[in-house]
Amino acid sequence: MPVSYVPLDPSLAHPIAGVRFAAVQAGVRKANRYDLLLAEFDEGTVVGGVFTLNRFAAAPVQVCREHLVASAHIRALLVNTGIANAATGELGLLNARASCASVAAALGVSEHQVLPFSTGVILEHLPMDRIDAGIHAAAAALKAEQFAAWDRVAQTIMTTDTVYKLASAQAIVGGKTISVSGIAKGAGMIQPNMATMLSFVFTDAAIAPALLQPLAKRVADASFNRVTVDGDTSTNDSYIIVATGKAGNPPVASLDSADAAALIKALEQVSLTLAQAIVRDGEGATKFITIAVSGGKDVTECDRIARAVAHSPLVKTAFFASDPNLGRILAAVGYGAPMDLDPAKVTVHLNDVLVAEKGGRAVSYSEADGARTMKNEDITVAIDLGRGSASQTVYTCDFSYDYVKINAEYRS
Repeated sequence: MPVSYVPLDPSLAHPIAGVRFAAVQAGVRKANRYDLLLAEFDEGTVVGGVFTLNRFAAAPVQVCREHLVASAHIRALLVNTGIANAATGELGLLNARASCASVAAALGVSEHQVLPFSTGVILEHLPMDRIDAGIHAAAAALKAEQFAAWDRVAQTIMTTDTVYKLASAQAIVGGKTISVSGIAKGAGMIQPNMATMLSFVFTDAAIAPALLQPLAKRVADASFNRVTVDGDTSTNDSYIIVATGKAGNPPVASLDSADAAALIKALEQVSLTLAQAIVRDGEGATKFITIAVSGGKDVTECDRIARAVAHSPLVKTAFFASDPNLGRILAAVGYGAPMDLDPAKVTVHLNDVLVAEKGGRAVSYSEADGARTMKNEDITVAIDLGRGSASQTVYTCDFSYDYVKINAEYRS
């Protein structure tokens, strides 16, 4: 079960005018589960997205990039689970494009106005007969106004997730109330280098089309690029912001405006909630860990040190065991730090307990205090480098026996 996380009641998620969903059981890899999601957008909808930097970027990622360049307005997105359509060569690209063509024909839009997404097992090809049948069933549901509710939408994109991820917020932009609602999936193979495994954030705010791409990058850097479960960057990571413009606000024309600040705050709130939910649902996770590095010369060194601690299997297994093995934390800080870091200036806290100072164990520290703190489900490792004003925060989880079990049995 996820660490201290209860999914949002779907009745509390704000509807987004101009967005409609259909979810079906297409049997992509397994029977009797919702595994294909089709979203349709009103004309004039604008989209921005950021994607994995993995050089084996999946076929749908490649096609999404092409379509976001080719079309100013996106009318639909398609998500299948079960098969990632990654490392599938030319046939994988043909299948991703064919799925877009199928959606386009079913909805009466251009295939370049369709964004495809896949998640699941790598190196397997999509069963296009089942994908095509699922698309037509989903399109029929949309035409009949049989729209999927938020919980069904979020559940349909899950793979090894144990719970769905859903978040929602509102803000005042240009004198109008705008809504933001988003979903995400992910539990393992998570160290995004752009955004997340899959996350789709929808808003009815009106935004100048040219701002969507920099907006997506900015929000991703403040949310999904701050989380890591296991240090693996997926082949399919995608983060998408969809803006329908139906809220009636004057279009946000600059990211430096007061209206943009309110919009960004709502987008970041939703996105960070989703990103943290992924870590809380990390495969086999029992602890949610915040690595907060401060006192650095620059953000880069703070980020590097935070990730060194967050990625260390020795640190993560110590947290699982509630073992205050401080040497593992200090060792990770040390190999993540630049050569000119002075260990004597570094302090480390576990929640409110000072555990290290002046290059070693704090005089006030006791093993009992460390063990007590490590038993908490939510733990903050606060590292002050004592050499500047820069800071960075990364969110991670522990490694448990179940992480190995889940990934060892992933394809079974």
